[in-house]
Amino acid sequence: MAKLIFDESGKRFFEAGVEKCVLFPMNASGHYEKGVAWSGIIDVSEKPSGGESTPQWADNMKYINLTSAEEFSASISAYYYPNEFAKCDGSAELIKGITIGQQSRQSFGLAYMTGLGSDTTEDAGQKLHIIYGCKVSPSEKGYKTKSDNPEAITFSWEVKATPVPVDGAKPTANATINSLDTDPAVWKKVCDAIYGTETKDSTILTPDELKKLAG
Repeated sequence: MAKLIFDESGKRFFEAGVEKCVLFPMNASGHYEKGVAWSGIIDVSEKPSGGESTPQWADNMKYINLTSAEEFSASISAYYYPNEFAKCDGSAELIKGITIGQQSRQSFGLAYMTGLGSDTTEDAGQKLHIIYGCKVSPSEKGYKTKSDNPEAITFSWEVKATPVPVDGAKPTANATINSLDTDPAVWKKVCDAIYGTETKDSTILTPDELKKLAG
């Protein structure tokens, strides 16, 4: 038996920042295309919902609690977005340089990094987040005049995600890989797949593919 120890030096972790966002457009056949670098990401806010307990009563007592299904949604804020995201945002190109809106919205996957720091270093590790089956809803775009207090336009989108099958577990719409808990060789394989290498294109990994890489 051992006594619990709190606030050990080097183990006071925190999570901060968002970077290295990758867009994976989904084609008409339901397969993800190669990843596209998305520069200018400001914020990705994950918003799970559901999972609420509903009591069922019988024999004048609380008989059981039933839990509703969970859903995964998110919001994305960015200063800009890659051209490949236009179809995901309901735009279509009539001819080169001319686009129209209110078109069918393409699904996509998303991957991004957050940083892990501690009381002894701000670069303790990283977390890689992957979201599957994303689709954005129409969003507001506010264009303002230039002034003596310049400010870049911020774009934002609300995202709903569709879960993918997972062998031996319930379907999920998101996966997270922690570099502090993952074998370094496996971490490298995952990052090489998501971000690409000199010889291989960037590709999204399903939960089952992640598990296979670690096996």
